Amino acid sequence: MWTWLRKAWHWLTSMRTALVLLFLLSLASIPGALLPQRNVSESLVTDYLDANPTMGPIYDRLQLFDVFSSTWFIAIVTLLMVSLIGCIIPRSIDHWRAYRAQPTRAPRYLSRMPLHAQGEVEGSREEVEARVRGLLKRWHVAAYSPEEDRAGAYSISAERGYTRELMNLLFHVGIVGMILAFAAGRMVYYEGQVIVVTNSESEYAVPVEQSTEFCNTSPANFDVFRAGPLFDGTGLTPFCIDAKNFRAEYLNNGQANGFWSDITYTDDLSAPKESWQGATLAVNHPLRIHGDRVYLQGHGFAPQVTVTWPNGESRTQMMQFRPNDLQTFLSSGVMRFDPPAGMYPDLQERRQHQIALEGNFAPTAEWGGQNGDTLASAFPSMDNPALSMDIYRGDSGLDSGRPQNIFVLDQMLIAEGRLQKVERVNLAPGDEVTIDGGVKLRFDGAAEYANYQISRDPTQMWALVASTIMLVALAGSLTIKRRRIWVRLTPAADGATSVEIAGLARTDRAGWGPEFRELAAEILGQAEEDDPEEVDDLG
Repeated sequence: MWTWLRKAWHWLTSMRTALVLLFLLSLASIPGALLPQRNVSESLVTDYLDANPTMGPIYDRLQLFDVFSSTWFIAIVTLLMVSLIGCIIPRSIDHWRAYRAQPTRAPRYLSRMPLHAQGEVEGSREEVEARVRGLLKRWHVAAYSPEEDRAGAYSISAERGYTRELMNLLFHVGIVGMILAFAAGRMVYYEGQVIVVTNSESEYAVPVEQSTEFCNTSPANFDVFRAGPLFDGTGLTPFCIDAKNFRAEYLNNGQANGFWSDITYTDDLSAPKESWQGATLAVNHPLRIHGDRVYLQGHGFAPQVTVTWPNGESRTQMMQFRPNDLQTFLSSGVMRFDPPAGMYPDLQERRQHQIALEGNFAPTAEWGGQNGDTLASAFPSMDNPALSMDIYRGDSGLDSGRPQNIFVLDQMLIAEGRLQKVERVNLAPGDEVTIDGGVKLRFDGAAEYANYQISRDPTQMWALVASTIMLVALAGSLTIKRRRIWVRLTPAADGATSVEIAGLARTDRAGWGPEFRELAAEILGQAEEDDPEEVDDLG
């Protein structure tokens, strides 16, 4: 049993296994890049499932829409981390022992080394040794007596580049640190999105009468909220923002040139609005408030419709629409209106007279089709807005107790006949239409909304530190060379000393040849080019 466990541990902590796991990790990340992910957009996943009724459920069972939180992805990451830790610990011990050990003795035949030089130097052995030690003062140096030397002569061994292995170890430590930082961040993070209808600079924009403020005080204030399993919802950073406007610039082809949103904010919830600070949000330029980041993530349009009943009572609703075409911002959405309570005292009868609108909004209308009544959008800015809506009467599901999609009507209500289509209308701002029963609908215009994302990850700094360590260590491991040099000193005639020098690269020899030749020339007391035949560089 212990034998199998030991073999399994050796297999798991081998370099080959680590490389295989890294390959599997990169391979497992591909579905996360190609398929929509629930943690990014639940609606896109729903649309994909509706468009692919055969393969969609299979992908869902395989957790391909939740790749980075899936069981198999976490298993690969866990195995990789264990493998890296199992590699780091014994290699760190070996590196420490190698660093503390003396450089190895010179080989018997230095002439067989890839880098070799020899010559005679004026001066005694002690004088030459002092010169050599002075040139190798930044090296790990050890001297061996003739009794210890393999060739029976006095020799000096030197080694440099121990930091290369240290950089390799730090690189693996950085990878482990990044994995731990990201894992810890997923446990305690929170992230929420909220849509705020705000004012627009377009001449067709209607004034926004609803609140343009958002306070980061409760998860219930968000339209979408996600958090780690260790976040209980009570640790939100308290602050408020007030969306003043949304601005966009487009090129002539409709491509966005930039998005901006002017806001005011405060971290003192009791402070008067006159004292709030101002800021301008742009894409990838968030506002940071005590560790929280406020991003401008997207935008869209919110048409406003007023419904007037025969008794003179009216209801006005401004509702955000979902962009279907991100190039022209042709958008779709739904509005639901409940009739005045006094008109239908009976609840069941009142349900039968609810009004529901479903259709498209174009910021710059372009009409097409056979009859010229098919709405499209020619440009993403609000230059000529129009609304094309199907009008329904009946039970719209407002008081059914079930959650309603704000962009699509419940098709079950239509299929069951509880919600019946009355008419289809195309409206410009100010246009009004009357349906049977004397109910009037007026398209007032539209405003723009901004989509803000508030996120906090307390481990973000640790992830930055780990990634910095990893990148610096990688650069160091690629640039630092591990090399050895041996110098053998034997007495010569006339009080001179015969010097034989050899060099060996522990890793690759790139860049070591010129350094060796320079050292050899300085030890031998001659210019590098004076006697090139004495230096044999095989690479």
